Amino acid sequence: MNTQSNAVPGLPVESTVTDRRYSTRPFYWSVRRELWENRSIYIAPLIVAAVQVFGFAISTIGLADRRRAVLLLDPAHQRAAIEQPYDLAAMMMIFIVFIVGVFYCLDALHGERRDRSILFWKSLPVSDLTTVLSKVTIPLVFLPLISFAITVCVQSIMLLETSVVLIFHGMSPATTWANVPVFQNWLVLLYGLVAIALWHSPIYGWLLLVSGWARRATFLCAVLPLLAIGIFERVTLGTSHFGSLVMKRLMGFAPGAFDFNPHHSIAIGSLTQLTPGRYLSTPALWIGLVVAAAFLAVAVRLRRYRGPI
Repeated sequence: MNTQSNAVPGLPVESTVTDRRYSTRPFYWSVRRELWENRSIYIAPLIVAAVQVFGFAISTIGLADRRRAVLLLDPAHQRAAIEQPYDLAAMMMIFIVFIVGVFYCLDALHGERRDRSILFWKSLPVSDLTTVLSKVTIPLVFLPLISFAITVCVQSIMLLETSVVLIFHGMSPATTWANVPVFQNWLVLLYGLVAIALWHSPIYGWLLLVSGWARRATFLCAVLPLLAIGIFERVTLGTSHFGSLVMKRLMGFAPGAFDFNPHHSIAIGSLTQLTPGRYLSTPALWIGLVVAAAFLAVAVRLRRYRGPI
């Protein structure tokens, strides 16, 4: 019995297969899979956001009296005092999504080997490269976007709470809006999140590599080699260059991404303090990206040959 072919008449079989693979969009669905299976990506930041909003609502008790005292200060100290809660909310969210990204990467390849679901996912027509790239997309792209969106919502609610309390006590909410340039701060936040994600890319690459290699205790397997190298260098050579290198990779993005004022303040008062050109020309950034690519290449190879635990 003859069966009807699904191939389009006049086209080679190879072309039909290629078009079909393109229409399935394996990378897109791989990313969707990560978002579906790892709800902590957005649940953890949402929980922190709820705590921030609730805590700030409690702190508005006595806000009117504190605001009257702040308005007696000079303009620079006024802005610093009024803007501080909003900056703290943004910094806490950045820290939380970094922690979420670390533990996500540690479990990304290890989890599917542990629960043996890797056997099912490898049976699908999705390459190991596509799978690993979809996983690293989460901390490099989606977590910064989630952090930005949630921070904007949290700060907007904080502004609303502040305005309501001040109006209730007969004060103008304009004192808040004049000292908190929200739209400028949101642009600075988005820029900072992109800069941090690029700077931390070798960290995420290393964690994915460990996730694909370790059989258990992925956190210890990721941290202990770094500690061992640092201790060995300190004992044998009396130096701490490796430790300084690790600390710079964790926290050293700011000097290249921002132009701080001569008084060593970390406050960003103008968009002119953003220096994307200088940041993108920093050798340490590109060295980190090359190292991250090397770690991801090893992670792809490990996923190809590593079986279930």
